[in-house]
Amino acid sequence: MPTTTVFRCLLLSLAIVDDSSYATSGHEQDQLSQVQQQLDIIERVATKAKAVSMPQPDDRYRFDYPRLSQDIQRIRQGLLDYLSPSRAQPRDPSELVGDYRLDTPPAESSP
Repeated sequence: MPTTTVFRCLLLSLAIVDDSSYATSGHEQDQLSQVQQQLDIIERVATKAKAVSMPQPDDRYRFDYPRLSQDIQRIRQGLLDYLSPSRAQPRDPSELVGDYRLDTPPAESSP
């Protein structure tokens, strides 16, 4: 199932980040650079999964690829803001949605 691959890649990228307080700045930058690369991979896998997905008319739910893409872009922007801050800014309080299931509207029956 393509969406399973997307979730595995997302979890892998999140697991790469080493949150040890003893990490040096260079080490942290290397790790965050790897996260950026993993986000690129996740985005490519999601694009492929979207291309091969064949939603059926009777499907109750479908995967929300646009929302996933928005969340990936938001994470990517947060990493870029951290790695190359222009100046001290207040943190953006909005959160990721994280719910990627869309309800499929019921098909109307023809008379």
